[in-house]
Formats: sequence, structure tokens, C-alpha cells
Amino acid sequence: MEHVDISELDPAATVVVATGNAHKVTEIEAILSPVMEGMRFVALGQLGNFPDPVEDGQTFHDNAVIKARAALDETGLHMAVADDSGLCVDALDGAPGIFSARYAGEHGNDAANNEKLLRELDGVPAERRRARFHSSVVLVQRDEDGEEVIGGEGDCEGMVGFSPRGDNGFGYDPLFHPDDTPGKTMAELTPEQKNAISHRFHALQDLAAKL
Repeated sequence: MEHVDISELDPAATVVVATGNAHKVTEIEAILSPVMEGMRFVALGQLGNFPDPVEDGQTFHDNAVIKARAALDETGLHMAVADDSGLCVDALDGAPGIFSARYAGEHGNDAANNEKLLRELDGVPAERRRARFHSSVVLVQRDEDGEEVIGGEGDCEGMVGFSPRGDNGFGYDPLFHPDDTPGKTMAELTPEQKNAISHRFHALQDLAAKL
């Protein structure tokens, strides 16, 4: 991603997105820009190399707010968008949930996380493998009067398969079979197909409706 000099940004017309993923910024901008006309969306990763905040919230919403507030603290800008998401499996009482990225102990080890999920569901029949990806997206705005937090929630319903399939996506995508795409895992979808049904897409729509 191209570097952007913070000093050249207009704080009143800039939204910092708490991510280093350029594709995520594009997706967020596409849905929020129609209701936030004139705003420029930039990734936090474009503005510098900032440390990740400690995500110790009790919910996806809590962790999204933590990330958005950290982006504002680090940049001095006035508006930030952040999201937090994960896989919630009914047979595991909602696990891995907010611990999805570090389910097997090491943050971001997709292979280990998938292996643990399959172990935990060993012997569980297809009809009891219902699950959903959940996303919480927040917009945090600060001014001289204080802070406002507006949130959106979204789900992508489906089930956990018995073996990984597909080379696209990341995380639990090779194991997750969305209801919207029968016969295909999330990792067998193109990025465009995934974005059209994803939990973040639905959460962003929910947020946009509140702006």
C-alpha cells in the first residue's frame, strides 16, 4: 500500500480504517462512502507502522471499538472504522468466537486453528455442525464534545465441513460452507462472491443504515 502523510490529510474529511489490508478498505469504502459523502478512507497501515492494541474485550463489538479507538489515538484523526469477526459454532457453545484468530494458541495460525476445530467437532454429525461467521463493525467519531460510537452487526450462516476445501480466503474459509453457496466452501468462492455474502458485508450494510 502507498504511504500517506498524516499531515496532508484533512481530519474533518478522513476516515482511518483500522487495518493494513487494502482490500478491506476498498470494501468498506464502497458501502460507507454513499452515506459519508466527501470522506477519504485510508488504512491505518498506510499512515505508519503502529502496534496492535490488546483486544481484551468480551464481545466482537468491544474489540472493534478497542481497535478504532487505538487508530484515533495513534493518528490524531477524528473518525475511525474497525471491525472484529470470528466463527461461532453452535455445537461448541459459540466457540471459537472472539478467540477465532488464536483458537489453537498462536495468533493467526490458520492451519492449527482449523485442525483444532476439526478435532473439537470429531464425531459430530452434519446436522449438528451449524455455525456462522459474525462481524461487528464500528464507526468511532471524536470532537470537542466527546466521542460517539455507532455499530453494525452481520452474520453469514452455514455449517462446518469435515475437511478443508479451496485455496481462496483465509482463516476458517476452507471449512465453512455458507448457506448462500450450496456445495462450495467459503475458500472456493472468488473474492467478489465472498464479499457479496460475507458477514462484514452485512455488518457494513447495517452500519450504513444508521448513518
